Amino acid sequence: MATQLLIATGNIGKMHEYIDLLQGIPFELVSFRDLGITHEVEETGETFKENAWLKASEYAAISGLLTLADDSGLEVDALSGEPGVRSARYGGDSCISDDDRIQLLLKNLQEVPWEERGARFRCVITVAKPTSQQPTLAAQAEGFVAGVIQYDVQGDDGFGYDPVFYLPSCDKTMAQLPLEVKNKISHRAKAAQKAVESLKKLIVDR
Repeated sequence: MATQLLIATGNIGKMHEYIDLLQGIPFELVSFRDLGITHEVEETGETFKENAWLKASEYAAISGLLTLADDSGLEVDALSGEPGVRSARYGGDSCISDDDRIQLLLKNLQEVPWEERGARFRCVITVAKPTSQQPTLAAQAEGFVAGVIQYDVQGDDGFGYDPVFYLPSCDKTMAQLPLEVKNKISHRAKAAQKAVESLKKLIVDR
């Protein structure tokens, strides 16, 4: 029976991406729903690494399983790196949906010319291993993809800021890419490729 690996996200879109990205690893992927976990970890870290560790370690302690968590976000040069670690909470209580956050972002960039709208999606993946004491760090990986925040929304796939994140190399937004293409070039894909090697090594070292 394969060792279970908890994917610590309540985001259905992200879970689907991980199912695709982690194909071929010798683990059975399980979700919060599979385990009946409803607890939400408060993301109080100031960096993606801190938040990824907070989630991975706490859910590893709760579940007793090897746990993979990530923290990712959008860094916009013209906004001094915002929304950054607060990408999912951008705008606070006044923004309750991805669409709300996208519209706020576009509003904050409305006077910014194309050549200054550079941005990147960044992702840090952390894997925590439960122990009899505190969970320990089993693996960590980082990936990013650079692009431009375009002026309007395009594309029906993806989630978050994908519809306004334009990739010059593809001449499309992230939300216009088929999942199989996105999962080769995205920030999460690049981090996951590195994490997969570490996960395979965990099995070998057991």
